[in-house]
Amino acid sequence: MTSTAQPAGPEGRKAHPDSLGHVIFITAAAAMGGFLFGYDSSVINGAVEAIRSRYEVGSAALAQVIAIALIGSAIGAAIAGRIADRIGRIRVMQIAAVLFTVSAVGSALPFAIWDLAIWRIIGGLGIGMASVIGPAYIAEVAPPAYRGRLASFQQGAIVLGIAISQLVNWGILNLADGKQRGQLAGLEAWQWMLGVMVVPALIYGLLSFVIPESPRFLISVGRIDRAKEVLGEVEGHRVNLDTRIAEIREAMRREHKSTFKDLLGGRAGFLPIVWIGIGLSVFQQLVGINVAFYYSSTLWQSVGIDPSSSFLYSFTTSIINIVGTVIAMIFVDRIGRRPLALIGSAGMTVALALEAWAFSAKTAAGTLPSAEGTVALIAAHCFVLFFALSWGVVVWVFLGEMFPNKIRAAALGVAASAQWIANWAITASFPSLSDWNLSGTYVIYMIFAALSIPFVLKFVKETKGKALEEMG
Repeated sequence: MTSTAQPAGPEGRKAHPDSLGHVIFITAAAAMGGFLFGYDSSVINGAVEAIRSRYEVGSAALAQVIAIALIGSAIGAAIAGRIADRIGRIRVMQIAAVLFTVSAVGSALPFAIWDLAIWRIIGGLGIGMASVIGPAYIAEVAPPAYRGRLASFQQGAIVLGIAISQLVNWGILNLADGKQRGQLAGLEAWQWMLGVMVVPALIYGLLSFVIPESPRFLISVGRIDRAKEVLGEVEGHRVNLDTRIAEIREAMRREHKSTFKDLLGGRAGFLPIVWIGIGLSVFQQLVGINVAFYYSSTLWQSVGIDPSSSFLYSFTTSIINIVGTVIAMIFVDRIGRRPLALIGSAGMTVALALEAWAFSAKTAAGTLPSAEGTVALIAAHCFVLFFALSWGVVVWVFLGEMFPNKIRAAALGVAASAQWIANWAITASFPSLSDWNLSGTYVIYMIFAALSIPFVLKFVKETKGKALEEMG
């Protein structure tokens, strides 16, 4: 796929669906991929310590099993667009649903640590495909007047998936008497945690059979009559559908299919704007946000908190993530992208500094004194809040807006790849770093949060209120 949504011409701007509820249902069904994205990314949090115990693996090997899903995610994201252009957006959703289902079953019933890693790679493929196809499909079916609000469904679904996975993990742990390896119907609790993802995966797959194919793809394969039907469903029958088809065809004809070569320039390799996009992606991950979603239960247990409470804190953190995301959605178009990013960076720096200070008081018995424990919990929640209301949302907004039309698709791909790589680096390194020095690890994350402030001030330009054609 190249750009995900054509500019709306005169007919597109008139589009208002006959049934907004139907369009919301279609969007929500597609956003189930985002829900699975969030769920699969975070559900492993509840199983980390049980996997360590079951297979008697060290921190480095455990980290690779946790992080290896991100390799699959990078591959899935890289191939999803081309597959979607050949067989359609709906078919890619169905493939992702199958991958999610297979991964859930395999992860719940592994023979050994090596095949658990394979199932996680397969799930990662589904994550990568869902992360690309969901926003693309929503942009292509959403009426222009509602596109921004409907596009936010994807991010909302991701943070909801994270929260639900933590709630389910906490519920399963309590059913197993607070033991991650406690027996439930012949399986250990952690196996149920990973296996329950079968339910949303099947729902996603079933929903994909009842929503229409993207009109853009239908036009590309010559199914014009069906494209008109779908446009009538989502944009309303008051629109002149023949003219609307012509507008989309013209937009597709004028599109430039950007390539990697278009991104190169000067002694620095990439064009400056591409490096800025890479920088945004990398800083988003190097503050350590995914530690909060992959390892928070392990983190709290490592400082003396019992498993049931640690799971509950993971759930409350994910609720804070939802609250912060909603705040960002409300204010990103009101106060702008740069101010939100700067507010978030400042807040994260302070919160991470407080976490580093609190963890420095860890005793030889592996616990925190009462005061430091309270500070660590509050600071961890504040860190997630400031990330969610800023970098969690605005980076994706920036990446969708900041590049010139000519290179947008290719530049987005490079920036997204950089983000997956940085995500992998943080996820794979945390167990070993925390064994070395937990407080020092948070000092590292704090430094990256602090460095993001001058980076935004010097290099990142505000994109609020500018047409895409003005970029670059």
